Amino acid sequence: MKTNVTAVFDIGKTNKKFFLFDKNFKEVHKEYISFDEIVDEDGFPTENLPALQEWLKGVFDRILEAKEFNVKAINFSTYGASFVHIDENGKPLTPLYNYLKPLDQNIIDDFFMKYGPKEAFLKTTGCADLSMLNSGLQLYWLKHKQPEVFKKIKYSLHLPQYLSYVFAGIPLSEYTSIGCHTALWDYNKKDYHPWVYKEGLDQILPPIVSTETSINMNYNGKRIKIGVGIHDSSAALLPYVRSIRKKFVLVSTGTWSIVFNPFTQNPIASADDDGDTINYMRINGKPVKATRLFLGNEYKVQVAKLDNYYGVNDEYHRTVKFDYGIYKDIITNFKYCYNWEGLKDDNMPDTTQMPYDTYEYAYHQLMHELVLLQIKSIEQAVGTDDISRIYVDGGFSNNDVFIKLLSHSFRSKKLSTTDASLGSALGAAISISDTKLNSKFLKKNYALKKHVPFIIGG
Repeated sequence: MKTNVTAVFDIGKTNKKFFLFDKNFKEVHKEYISFDEIVDEDGFPTENLPALQEWLKGVFDRILEAKEFNVKAINFSTYGASFVHIDENGKPLTPLYNYLKPLDQNIIDDFFMKYGPKEAFLKTTGCADLSMLNSGLQLYWLKHKQPEVFKKIKYSLHLPQYLSYVFAGIPLSEYTSIGCHTALWDYNKKDYHPWVYKEGLDQILPPIVSTETSINMNYNGKRIKIGVGIHDSSAALLPYVRSIRKKFVLVSTGTWSIVFNPFTQNPIASADDDGDTINYMRINGKPVKATRLFLGNEYKVQVAKLDNYYGVNDEYHRTVKFDYGIYKDIITNFKYCYNWEGLKDDNMPDTTQMPYDTYEYAYHQLMHELVLLQIKSIEQAVGTDDISRIYVDGGFSNNDVFIKLLSHSFRSKKLSTTDASLGSALGAAISISDTKLNSKFLKKNYALKKHVPFIIGG
């Protein structure tokens, strides 16, 4: 008997993964690959789109022939802020421009001269700033810098929708890709921002459908349901939204720590919100308020310095467990010790001070200071919304010191951790399934763990 499965391509900047999930969303097959980057016409590193496309087709065609699996559906989860511009024959016209590529300042100035003022525009579109990370600006840049190329564009597809197009041949747009800091969407009007229409970009953006849309079609002689793709951050949020009945925020930790509030009453960044407050969209077009903090990156930088300073190996930090005695010492006469490299903080000293004899003390101090920044980020995402639950997934969910300090700081709320290593891929599978998830889903699939705050002694 063949196992009925949903196939998912989960495309990150570094690793490209392929999963098969059974009807209970258990992973039954996985493979991954990474490609060396190629360069665009300016010599800037970018995704090797032809190699990626070849791999997608090769893997999928092989799985369709596999004796043990019967593929019923396929979907795609990828990083955002990336467009594939295709001509009338469906062929890409440009490289897949890297969202880290610097955008000509003249273009940004010109844009704001037409469509500013800047603050109002950023708040309306839920963006933190303007650069290639805002895929809409890429279209503006192409139109004004490469008009000959722009004229040939039949459709501009965000990367998840392009992968769907590779298999289904139908150009579509969907909410989660449009809603991830693209500068395209007006969150007040719940429609494209007026600038999109003024520049005629609506002509090359395909029709918008719900992220749950799938196309039933005959592929290589088999009847398969093909999803329209989903932005990876929104995909990672979906299993929580579908299985938890109470309001919550999700703290997704990694290189960036992103706090998602899918229940926001105030999606647009207010005057009180700083530049790291942005908006995403749920699969039904509802806004998600999000704050971001370059937490994992800073942690990596500072831990490397501590390892060097105290002469320990680079795995030692993983062995440090929370010590209440050390914590009490640190907060008794607390002062800020760390100078951050990638974070802004008004409280930090000009240079790092290291008044401790042991690695454990210095590490607890580091985690306490990072958690203070994380608290601020969570509070900003929550705002005035009445939210009583916090979920933490990603790299820091297994960090004993981080979780103990965080649950202590939010002791009036319920804090749980999950192991969501399949996050985006699982979300992509769920988004095209009719299965209703219940409250046991996270426990069964995500190793849900509730945390009790520690008690402060005398």
